[in-house]
Amino acid sequence: MSRIYKAFENKKAFIAFLTAGDPDYETSLNNFRAVIEAGADLIEVGIPFSDPIAEGPVIQEADIRALASGMTTDKVFQLVKDLRKDYDIPIVYMTYANPVYHYGTEKFFQKASEAGADGIIIPDCPFEERHEFDETAAKYGMDFISMIAPTSADRIKMIASQAKGFLYVVSSLGVTGVRSEITTDINSIVKLIKEATDTPAAIGFGISTPEQAQKMSQVADGVIVGSAMVRIVAEHGDKAPEELRKFVKDMTAFKN
Repeated sequence: MSRIYKAFENKKAFIAFLTAGDPDYETSLNNFRAVIEAGADLIEVGIPFSDPIAEGPVIQEADIRALASGMTTDKVFQLVKDLRKDYDIPIVYMTYANPVYHYGTEKFFQKASEAGADGIIIPDCPFEERHEFDETAAKYGMDFISMIAPTSADRIKMIASQAKGFLYVVSSLGVTGVRSEITTDINSIVKLIKEATDTPAAIGFGISTPEQAQKMSQVADGVIVGSAMVRIVAEHGDKAPEELRKFVKDMTAFKN
């Protein structure tokens, strides 16, 4: 069993996403430290990529900033190694199929595991085509985390029954980004998931306020927040760590 179970052990989890290397290596490292120390239960480390098709403008721009600062996949692995010196928090990579293939699937997962990661999310890998990634991840002790979208109704139980780590429940159609309202019938999706598996389900895409986090935490086992935090990084630069601490403390009020 990976460290991921700790994020959900006897509590609702707050999962925080940031793009590695945004706006530069040292600031990014301090941003992750701030988020962890402020109360995140699990962190998603985004590997910057030039064509992140599941991401909205906020995270796309973060990827561009990170790549422009010289961030590479190897440097992402080093960043996780640096975090592992001080923290035992579950860590999951968020990336796309192309960077993994380009790096070499076997080599990627070996290096990812050595760095100290517990799992991986690859949004553009269909569930039916996950086997190469899933099997190689498992070989190196990492969970391949599946996503369930609002359009997955006929496939929810099938995906859930084979889930590892946690299930990433996509709250809304479209790409990542802050949303003023989440209208998807999340309750029905989570109900189907719970009928098929004991694997925790966390909701992401669009959660940006403490009220939304509170509401989603009542339905699922955890909430995932990304774009709202990446926006803070964009707006505050090297002052972002302090702002992220405040934001995470507000967003995790549902855990009290």
